Amino acid sequence: MFIKLLLFFTLVPVIEVYVLFEAGRLIGLPLTITLIILTGIAGAYLAQSQGFQVLIDIRQSIEQGGLPAEGLAHAALILTGGILLLTPGFCTDLIGFILLTPLTRQILKDRIFKWLRNHLAERDI
Repeated sequence: MFIKLLLFFTLVPVIEVYVLFEAGRLIGLPLTITLIILTGIAGAYLAQSQGFQVLIDIRQSIEQGGLPAEGLAHAALILTGGILLLTPGFCTDLIGFILLTPLTRQILKDRIFKWLRNHLAERDI
C-alpha cells in the first residue's frame, strides 16, 4: 500500500506539471493561467450547488427513517471532485468534473458499492 501511495503522490504531480507546461507552450501562459483559475471557480460553484442538493437528500432520507448511505457516498464524491478542481492542473480538473457530474458520479458510486459488497462478501464481514 505504501508503494502505491508513494507512486500516486509522486506521479500525479509530475504528470500535472508536464501537462501544464505543454498547455503553456501550446496556448500560452496567460490562457493557461486563466483556464486554471476558471476551473477552480467552476469547481467551487459546482461543488457548492451539488453539495446542497445532496445535503437535502440526506436530510430527507434521515427524516424518513432510512440510512443515508447513498447520499453520504455522493457527498464524499462531490467533496473529492471539488478538491480536485481546486487543485491546479488539467488532469485533476478532468477527474473533478467527472465526480461532479451527476450521471458519472452515480455510475462511479454504483461501482464502488458493488466493489464493497463483493469485497465484504469475500471476507464474510
